[in-house]
Amino acid sequence: MGPSAIRYAGLRERLVRAGLDVEDWGNVQAELAETRPRGSERARFLAEILETCARVSEQVEWARAAGFLPLVLGGDHSIALGTLGGLAATEGPGGAIWLDAHGDLNTPLTSPSGNVHGMPLAAAMGLCGEEFAQDGVRIPSLVAEHVALVGVRSLDPGEQEAVRELGLAVYTISDIDRRGVEPVLAEAIERVGGGSFFHVSVDLDVVDPEFAPGVGNPVRGGLSYREAHLALELVAETESLDSLEIVEVNPIRDHENTTAGLAVELAASALGARII
Repeated sequence: MGPSAIRYAGLRERLVRAGLDVEDWGNVQAELAETRPRGSERARFLAEILETCARVSEQVEWARAAGFLPLVLGGDHSIALGTLGGLAATEGPGGAIWLDAHGDLNTPLTSPSGNVHGMPLAAAMGLCGEEFAQDGVRIPSLVAEHVALVGVRSLDPGEQEAVRELGLAVYTISDIDRRGVEPVLAEAIERVGGGSFFHVSVDLDVVDPEFAPGVGNPVRGGLSYREAHLALELVAETESLDSLEIVEVNPIRDHENTTAGLAVELAASALGARII
């Protein structure tokens, strides 16, 4: 439903208006959770998620080979394993700015919920073990020294430990409050720019629920509307972006498609839309 809501909010039209050529390759096949067994409580629906991610990975790899910049829409943030796997398949493990209220650094051993959407960043760096090794999904696909977490305001104990062990660059919402968006993004961009690819993953819950109510796990105190746009405008100014994800849009929780509309606007900012 997330990708459909973003399309309905006018994604193609907005990107075309920004001067971009757009091809919509349609939805990637995914199983319906309510029709499938949950599997292990430590990593629920993992087999189905990895099958879906393998399909995402293949399409991202095709898009890159054809000279396109992949824009992947969600839905569940676990699809990042597919996006990153497709990028790494041809370019090797790279870097990412991860705009998110959460760390997504849990593993099946540390996750309090068993939700795989709380694990993709850890899994992409090879921390989740052999059960995440699936044909078609390359792991590891990220190098920790080229990863920056931005906008974080909720970390589980296991995630805090992972941050310390890996030496990850983590910019909390307090860092942004104290320093401002521009210096924080400048550091994050520099860190990620040293990798073999430059990916940006935007979980809409990085934005305050006042502006993005339709997300899976809203956390108060997030980026303002303008701060979110500025962050992605700064990404666009680098002219280095290789891939973009907009995820965790949940229309069931949204108000009049507000969050999907914001997703459209943020995608346009990241891809170079200008006022003048």
